[in-house]
Amino acid sequence: MRPLIAVAGVALLSGCSTWDLLDPKGSIGVQERDLILLATGLMLLVVIPVIILTLAFAWRYRENGGRTDYAPTWSHSTRIEVVIWSIPCIIIAFLAVLIWDTTHKLDPYKPLVSNVKPIEVDVVALDWKWLFIYPEYGVATVNYLPVPAGTPINFRLTSQATMNSFFIPRLGSQIYAMAGMQTKLHLIADVPGTYAGRSAAYSGAGFSDMNFDTVAMPTAEFKAWAQKAKGTGNMLDEGAYARLSLPGTQKAPLVYSDVTPGLFDRVVDQYMGGKMSKEEQARLLCDPKTVAMNTQRNP
Repeated sequence: MRPLIAVAGVALLSGCSTWDLLDPKGSIGVQERDLILLATGLMLLVVIPVIILTLAFAWRYRENGGRTDYAPTWSHSTRIEVVIWSIPCIIIAFLAVLIWDTTHKLDPYKPLVSNVKPIEVDVVALDWKWLFIYPEYGVATVNYLPVPAGTPINFRLTSQATMNSFFIPRLGSQIYAMAGMQTKLHLIADVPGTYAGRSAAYSGAGFSDMNFDTVAMPTAEFKAWAQKAKGTGNMLDEGAYARLSLPGTQKAPLVYSDVTPGLFDRVVDQYMGGKMSKEEQARLLCDPKTVAMNTQRNP
């Protein structure tokens, strides 16, 4: 009975977890879920018959009571060869066409088609927290991503230092954020709700705490939040960003009422000497906080 009790316990505990990928709340996530289920079903067309036939052969040709025909000269069956090779070839061909088509349709760089104007969000992966900048509203948040439901979200992503992976399972695709580079991602939350976001790539000691909540709300409520955020009085200037970018986790979300224009672009271009003036390079290299940050990362 012990093995049965153990199996039953695992089955009951599995109900406590959420299957985010199979319960999407955005059109991109829905398409990816359908692709996962369809591909899995097609592969099971091969796996399930193999399991059934293995058990059937073991029963039919068992030593006592089974079929005992002995055919030592048997070597070939055209019908068996046709079945063995044709079915997998058809499935592989179908999967190839399916994956090629959906890969282009679900390209993370491809903007979503919608009658609603998209919202722009710039994402910076820090060690170990997420910075979200709303250039249209002039506000920013840390580990907190409010968005209007039913509105396409155009993400631009980069990293301050360590490569990271941005992922909101219930909305869809994950994509990497890399220092000195810019990637893009287009998602949408079809219904209001709070959806967990996380880092999907190990990036150091604080990786496990690099989580955030994506809060999809009605458009009017989002605009009210943005207006309220403008009154918090917290400025995200160069000095505040230098302090924020120091390695460390951030438990409570932060909201900034004002952001230095072009901050995201400067983070992207920080390793491109030709993109910055000599004065900017000298200021960046000589800033005590930047020196301390680099020393801590590269002792």
